[in-house]
Amino acid sequence: MPTKGESTKKMIIDTAAGLFSKKGFKDVSMTDICEATGLSRGGLYRHFSSTSEIFIRLISTEQSFNERIKAKEKAADILKDALSELEKEILDPKRSLSLAIYEFASIDDNRKLFTDLEKKARKKWMDLISYGIETGEFNPVDPEEIAELLLYYYQGIRMWSRVTDIKRKSAKNYSNLILRMLTGEDK
Repeated sequence: MPTKGESTKKMIIDTAAGLFSKKGFKDVSMTDICEATGLSRGGLYRHFSSTSEIFIRLISTEQSFNERIKAKEKAADILKDALSELEKEILDPKRSLSLAIYEFASIDDNRKLFTDLEKKARKKWMDLISYGIETGEFNPVDPEEIAELLLYYYQGIRMWSRVTDIKRKSAKNYSNLILRMLTGEDK
């Protein structure tokens, strides 16, 4: 059971995520976060010292497939669940952190942070793909190539969703392409 402090931090991060998605990184202040969370400045600063610290925590929170792989769940089920979540994000530009990520990367020297995040995300996908190949559920592909496709295709379509209407069909095309390459079937 999370402590009160952990629950408050999660609430701050979740609330800030909505602000960053809507306004980007540069236009969100600690005052904005105080107003949105209902916390006093002291209450907010007790947990985080800056919008940068909040944003780093937000983008560093990565869901892993490890628990599901250890539980020996089907790789195809894990993949389908992950692709469904990605489709939801693609279709909801209000949840997109793409603009905020690009702004954050451009104002500070955060290359190492983003390099580390990319390595973790790549490893996560490569682990799932390798697991699927080992269980015979996925075609024998190069896990690194598919991981890169997943990461970069997704980021591109997410960025475009900020500036144009991405249709449900485009989101489905993303999922179906990945599924066909790995399993030979569509969703």
